[in-house]
Amino acid sequence: MDTLDRDLLAELEQGLPVTREPFAEIGGRLGIPESAVLDRLQRLKRDGVIRRFRARIDQRKAGIAENALVAWRVPGERSFEAGTRLARCPGVTHCYERRPVPGRWDYTHYTVHHAGSRREIMAEVEQCAKMAGLDEYTVVFSTEELKRVPAVRVRENGGDLQ
Repeated sequence: MDTLDRDLLAELEQGLPVTREPFAEIGGRLGIPESAVLDRLQRLKRDGVIRRFRARIDQRKAGIAENALVAWRVPGERSFEAGTRLARCPGVTHCYERRPVPGRWDYTHYTVHHAGSRREIMAEVEQCAKMAGLDEYTVVFSTEELKRVPAVRVRENGGDLQ
């Protein structure tokens, strides 16, 4: 990895410019053509420096003001069927099963919901409860956003990715 690779990664940390040709714009900032930006990104991905390349939206700007985790108490014999129904609920972005801690935390299934208001989330959860035939659950709303930046920030550690 050379200095230009580090500069490219630092540019990407800022997010892609909202233009028809974002890689050409980044290349312009770095003084290289779009094709060189794309070649470098492919090499960095192939070499494992970049694990994945994905979009991350700003939830607030998209109208998502509330997030909630719902813990569901599901009888063991209904695990697969209830889990399948929960996963199919409109608005569920994540659905998974975990082992309970008997007598301390008897919830086994979890769903994640995002909406414009707590009222919308509660209506969605009630609909999921009906669809899955479940009536024992607890809703935990997010109170603070803790992670919105990549784990490695090139500019914060002087460009040393080792």
